[in-house]
Amino acid sequence: MAMTTDELTELLHRLLAGWENEVVEFKEAARQFSADKTGEYVSALSNEANLRGVGSGWLVFGVSNSRQIVGTTHLVDGLQRQSLKHHIHQSIDQGLTIREVYEVTIDGERVVLLEVPAAPRGIPISWKGDYRARAGESLVPLSLDKLDEIRRQTIGADWTAVVVPEATLAHLDPAAIARARQGFTERYSPRIPASDVAAWDDATFLSKARLTRDGAITRAALLLLGADTSTHLLTPHPAQMTWKLVGEQGGYEHFRLPFLLNTTELAKRIRNVKLRLLPPDELIYREISKYDERSLLEALYNCIAHQDYTRNSRIIVTEHADRVEFQSAGEFYDGTPDDYALDERTPSRYRNPFLVEAMTELNLIDQMGYGIHRMVQDQVRRFLPLPDYDLSSSNEVKLTIPGAVIDESYSQLLMVRTDLPLEDVLALDRVQKGLPIAAATATRLRKGKLIEGRKPHLRVSEVIADATGNLVDYVRTRPQTDAHYASLIRDLLERAGSATREDINALLIPLLPDVLTDGQKLNKVSNLLSRLRREGSIRNTGSRTQPRWELT
Repeated sequence: MAMTTDELTELLHRLLAGWENEVVEFKEAARQFSADKTGEYVSALSNEANLRGVGSGWLVFGVSNSRQIVGTTHLVDGLQRQSLKHHIHQSIDQGLTIREVYEVTIDGERVVLLEVPAAPRGIPISWKGDYRARAGESLVPLSLDKLDEIRRQTIGADWTAVVVPEATLAHLDPAAIARARQGFTERYSPRIPASDVAAWDDATFLSKARLTRDGAITRAALLLLGADTSTHLLTPHPAQMTWKLVGEQGGYEHFRLPFLLNTTELAKRIRNVKLRLLPPDELIYREISKYDERSLLEALYNCIAHQDYTRNSRIIVTEHADRVEFQSAGEFYDGTPDDYALDERTPSRYRNPFLVEAMTELNLIDQMGYGIHRMVQDQVRRFLPLPDYDLSSSNEVKLTIPGAVIDESYSQLLMVRTDLPLEDVLALDRVQKGLPIAAATATRLRKGKLIEGRKPHLRVSEVIADATGNLVDYVRTRPQTDAHYASLIRDLLERAGSATREDINALLIPLLPDVLTDGQKLNKVSNLLSRLRREGSIRNTGSRTQPRWELT
């Protein structure tokens, strides 16, 4: 959440007054501070914030041990901050990272404040395999007592964490265990050698993957790895996913345990044909898949991870001609979908933390809420409408992934304006679906000539304006990639057999952006031909002064 200068100043003085404790650490760091050491503090402050019931811990740079504000040049630009966040996310085993990096200037000295989110209930946070904590001002290993205290937070209420006394290793599917080992190995490579994971017996592996409790099989282990004949151990829950095809050709199929393997089998039932979209400035169609395979699996894994299993309901996947719907029992548990679509929220709690942690260990999901953001980005990248969440019922969540164009203007806009911020894309998606948008958002989009019409009948503009005025001018000034121009040259040579330099000039010069001078355009064509010749794609069968180009 953004904070004003006054709010940051007040916060800093409040932290200084309380000085260092389990959830606050000050560092002088005049120029820089180790990223790995920062990661250790993130683990420690996150765990301690959880144990003390506060939302965040704080790591502050630019303050000396004598409580004097001395300033720092650490994390001075946005690229450094994003790099640090990424590094922390990659090495925190649960995927947690810094929530926000703030800076404030006090008496001419710059201070940087890192806000560290509290560990989610039931899930302790580790840095490169080691759980860290604080003892007063000191950084120490997380004690077993504290580790157990965090893990016990939700065991009583977490359906998936319950041990099934009758279950043994014989009730698990060997192929599912092998696939689980593969996911675990991928997640921890190269920190844990694959040979070490392969050497563990099944009991050791399941313990490492957080699927057992004190060696006993849990409901989470049965859901992910249980043999098809083990469904009765979860009664009255059906332990079932159903795929249903509606339309002219109807059909259905039930998928039981193990969910780890059968999510992929269910996803394969969804017909994923190719769609052809025509960009507004090209004569060549772009082919995209109807659905992104990663998004289909992400949606299924989210249903498994966040379903309310106490309602004894199956997961239902309904395939329509133009969309796929995913239904699972239970309300949206923490926040709203739009928070996660914009990557502005980290979940603070989970309905099934034991199952979520196990699925994270097996490299199926993350614990930071990035899944929705990825699904949105996958749709934007493929110029299709964005996923929709129907939260109208308190008994279930329904996710819809569109597999067809709704408004050609919206799709063509995404093809041309790859620079649009995600919040604008979200708003344009609502416009094409006839849904309301905020007045301030509408004003911004109208000013950018991205929408037109009057409320409530707004529509995505057919004419896309930028600084030059309209779509035609925009396309003429927008540079294509060299690969695009090279493809045009190869197409010409394939159709004509050969071409002179004049032929190639006549093809490319009118297509090059108008911001280039005539001389720059000729040089660009020369450079393209030289590159294709060096690659071995084309050859000159004429002379240096009168070249004739052919495909090799």
